[in-house]
Amino acid sequence: MTDLAQLHLDLKAALGGATTSAEVEAIRVAALGKTGKVSGLLKGMGAMSPDERRERGPLINGLRDRLTAALTARKTELEAAELDAKLLAERVDLTLLAVPRRRGSVHPTMQVMDEITALFAELGFAVAEGPDIEDDFHNFTALNFPPRHPAREMHDTFFLTPDPETGERKVLRTHTSPVQVRTMRVTPDRPPAGWIAAGREPPIRIIAPGRTFRKDSDATHTPMFHQVEGLVIDKGVHMGHLKWTLETFVARFFEMDAIEARFRPHHFPFTEPSAEMDIRCDRSGGELKLNQGDSWMEILGCGMVHPNVLRACGLDPDEWQGFAFGMGVDRLAMLKYGIPDLRPMFEADTRWLSHYGFSPFVAPNLATGLS
Repeated sequence: MTDLAQLHLDLKAALGGATTSAEVEAIRVAALGKTGKVSGLLKGMGAMSPDERRERGPLINGLRDRLTAALTARKTELEAAELDAKLLAERVDLTLLAVPRRRGSVHPTMQVMDEITALFAELGFAVAEGPDIEDDFHNFTALNFPPRHPAREMHDTFFLTPDPETGERKVLRTHTSPVQVRTMRVTPDRPPAGWIAAGREPPIRIIAPGRTFRKDSDATHTPMFHQVEGLVIDKGVHMGHLKWTLETFVARFFEMDAIEARFRPHHFPFTEPSAEMDIRCDRSGGELKLNQGDSWMEILGCGMVHPNVLRACGLDPDEWQGFAFGMGVDRLAMLKYGIPDLRPMFEADTRWLSHYGFSPFVAPNLATGLS
């Protein structure tokens, strides 16, 4: 007959030496499994005499119960230790910044749009907006475009399918100047509900940022681009006010104390007189340096609002005067941040954006800097 005391000591020693719950399970199977040692003793009780069964039965059952309790306690202890070790290995230190799998960036066009808005807000300009799809009146007629003007031709403008009932052809706006018309026109029409550019009485001081569309594509032109146009309507407004406003804006935009600029006579249907603003620069060495050199670079168009535009908007040109200006946002971004080609700005390449993009957590403002 197997020595129960020795068997108990052997199993106890094996259990004490177990370091994993799997080893404890192996000891349980060896002792209490179908072919285990203790299970064999329990099965052998059927062959014992009644006296032997009365003597050995309690001892074997007691060994089984003690071993079961010891196995359960040891397994629970080891499983708890294994869980603690696993949790420790998988712990995340929340005091450290996680490395993002993908960083978001502000597109240079949106960055420059915010910079321009911040600068003109400091000068007292409000922001006005209008629809991308315009009618002929707001996009051309009210802005003093003659009926045969080249801008009305199909090769330069995106026209939509004519309305089957009225025959009117809507157009993807070629500039944001229609917002100026919608702002000045108090009657008879008002823009659709929700547009900021609701007609208002003078004095007016607004900028109109937004998307515009023209049939053009090369290193400095794309079919869809962004513009910001400005409008001031008041009494006694003259070219001196326009010159100071634009020189102040350009100097602050390029974060300089002053800018050396000149205004060349030009022609725009909606302004008279009209001018293009150039700034002195040096492009030698592949770098743009402002206020240096003998070169001049055109940066925007401007002029005094044409009397015909004022009349089309219901304003008396003998009482009200004003000036307007417009500039390409994407082109300003190229000049300020050294972007050589306009087309990649619209290609949705995250590698390009990670190089030229800006942090979304730093909004441009005049207190901490624009860029």
